[in-house]
Amino acid sequence: MKRLLYFLLTITFIMLWSSCRKDFDFAPSNGNLSFSKDTIYLDTVFTNIGSSTYNLKVYNRSDSDISIPSVRLAEGESSNYRLNVDGMPGKVFENVELLAKDSLFIFIETTFDIQSVVAADNQFLYTDAIEFDSGNNFQKVELVTLVKDAVFIFPDRDNTTGIIETLTFDADGDGTLDETTLQGRFLEDDELTFTNEKPYVIYGFAAVDEGDVLTIEAGARVHFHANSGLLVTNNASLKVNGAFSSDQELLENEVIFEGDRLEPLYEDIPGQWQTIYLFNGSIDNEINFATIKNGTVGVLTEGNQDAPTDKLTIRNSKIYNSSNFGILARASSVLAENLVINNSGQSSFAGTVGGKYNFTHCTLVNYWNTSFRQFPSVLLNNFNINPDNSITPNDLEEANFNNCIIYGNDNAEIDIAGVSDAELEYKFTDCLIRFEVSQNPFDFDDGINFENISLNDNPDFKLPFENDLRLNEGSEARGIGNPMFSVPFDILNNPRTPDIDLGAYQYVPSED
Repeated sequence: MKRLLYFLLTITFIMLWSSCRKDFDFAPSNGNLSFSKDTIYLDTVFTNIGSSTYNLKVYNRSDSDISIPSVRLAEGESSNYRLNVDGMPGKVFENVELLAKDSLFIFIETTFDIQSVVAADNQFLYTDAIEFDSGNNFQKVELVTLVKDAVFIFPDRDNTTGIIETLTFDADGDGTLDETTLQGRFLEDDELTFTNEKPYVIYGFAAVDEGDVLTIEAGARVHFHANSGLLVTNNASLKVNGAFSSDQELLENEVIFEGDRLEPLYEDIPGQWQTIYLFNGSIDNEINFATIKNGTVGVLTEGNQDAPTDKLTIRNSKIYNSSNFGILARASSVLAENLVINNSGQSSFAGTVGGKYNFTHCTLVNYWNTSFRQFPSVLLNNFNINPDNSITPNDLEEANFNNCIIYGNDNAEIDIAGVSDAELEYKFTDCLIRFEVSQNPFDFDDGINFENISLNDNPDFKLPFENDLRLNEGSEARGIGNPMFSVPFDILNNPRTPDIDLGAYQYVPSED
């Protein structure tokens, strides 16, 4: 009985205490809120593409529970910013309660249509503010976003079914059109020149149709949404005409391919988009002074190993942060000079299923440290493994690497595998190679496949994990290049005289 009486008294006390607690227990705020930031910079976004979500933390450092009479965007409901205050979405909030010595989160996003304003240089600085309270207790936190205009290329979507347009082309080379699962569309005639006037943002695959040439001018910026890329089809070509004029103008004149997220968080994240796909039958593709970064495969080139001119010629370019391969070539042909590839989830260069490959003064390294990688920096073979595990051989007609650096953070950075039913022709001449294994399958002194190799010497790159592959003064790649293979100027337009360094960069003391 006593226990029952005690229980009833306890319940009664709780009910009485709860009924007496009123909103006036929360005193109005007195303008002494503290904030984690005075200004929220939402970084750069493209017009009509939503930003990432940013946060602001609001602190009540007093000993009293308070109620903030109003938390609102200065532009109110017309603002292009969006708030979420302690789990509640909106743009204007009233009587926001905050306990003593406690804090609350405000999350901020924006989407802005730059066409609604007159923008200078195709960009517009959009600002607003989060306002707290009013009168003498008024406080605010500024919001700032740079919005860029862009040319958007995207496939059609059926308004009834919601199905997105897919590409149809001769995918198997038999002369008939095939429906594919690749979402995208072919570029129109008036879209076949990308200029530097505005960035380009691509959704799905932007495809170059048979017989067309896509020309990308110096200084152009091409951004890809997730699962997007470029596709160059049969008898079509890609011409990337980046240029170099001076150190100061290099970044303005090179062509950059990357994802469409511009926030610093995404600056070096691999796998944000798919690939530049040089499909079987595409011809005379050229890439000059370009940076290709943060894709799944930087460049995928297939077929045409015996074409009159190399299927891909790439010069003075860099490929970084590919989640699989920097360049993946399948029975194809590539000519590369002053090429830098680094930070690839598998290989930086893979010449597979045979082909013809010639690399001169290239830095083909791999300092991938995001996850385990299965393959070395350079992978060569002369066969294809079919779905039924049978082998299809194909000649590796030539694979020449001259004055190159092949290195990385694994202990063997080349792998060459072949079957006897096909040619396996390769030669590394005047190269610095990392290959530190006890069971060495190669004779690096044979003079046939290897000649004048600097084995396991230290190239001493400046910041290899940050994609700075310039040479330090103590690099053992300095001064040992063969003038027979020399490209007169390095990737930064420095002359390779009087001594010739290996790789894409000539050491220049003034760089420090």
